[in-house]
Amino acid sequence: MRILLTLLCLAVTPLTQAAPANVEDLAAAFELSGVRLLCDQTLPLMERGLDARQKAQVDKLFGADKLCDDLANKLSTQIDSEQLEQARQLLGSPLAKRFTQAERAVAVDGAEQLADYRKKLAERAPRSSRLDLVKRLDSAARTTQMATLLRYESGKTQALIALKGRGESLDEQGLSAKTAEHRQVLHDSSQQAVESYMLFAYRRIPSDQLEQYAALYEQPAVKQLLDSAMRALPELFAQRRAQLP
Repeated sequence: MRILLTLLCLAVTPLTQAAPANVEDLAAAFELSGVRLLCDQTLPLMERGLDARQKAQVDKLFGADKLCDDLANKLSTQIDSEQLEQARQLLGSPLAKRFTQAERAVAVDGAEQLADYRKKLAERAPRSSRLDLVKRLDSAARTTQMATLLRYESGKTQALIALKGRGESLDEQGLSAKTAEHRQVLHDSSQQAVESYMLFAYRRIPSDQLEQYAALYEQPAVKQLLDSAMRALPELFAQRRAQLP
């Protein structure tokens, strides 16, 4: 029994001694996974409707570089370098790049076409098999989850700023309770926008490749990266809100 226990301990030693992820490598993975885009969009969304004084307050706390840097530092203790390298290879693969190019094409000059496509979707539903693949990809890539998180956390911050402007305040628990009913509304509208965007952007990509792309995001290394980021970000937002004057 002692020999068996020793062998088992030796077997797991390499796993427990894996090197922690490098912060710079995490930053590169954020670029590939969409997390960096969430950081980039936070401040512009949060600043909407704020006056100059309020904008100055959020500028100090919610800048993209600092937000993603803090996230990378936090995740470096949760993800080891081997797992991160696996995620980076998957997210930087030729398959992933093809889908990224399709998304960028819409962002660059496809706004009008996307709007027309969405009108057509309201009149004629897409094939159920294709929609199922898009839903699978959306869930695996956390796209709706990221969009909802961004809009919800920005809205919570603006709500707290408004309260403080009236001489009132709420702690994080109270603020979450006050805004909870809006989260599902934000999720539903985000999901609808994401699904229609994916259906349009990937319309010329075969379903077998779309299935492979969804499977890529379901790989353990990528899943851990995204799950860890989605767990950590609300805490980072809350910590910043606590610093608002």
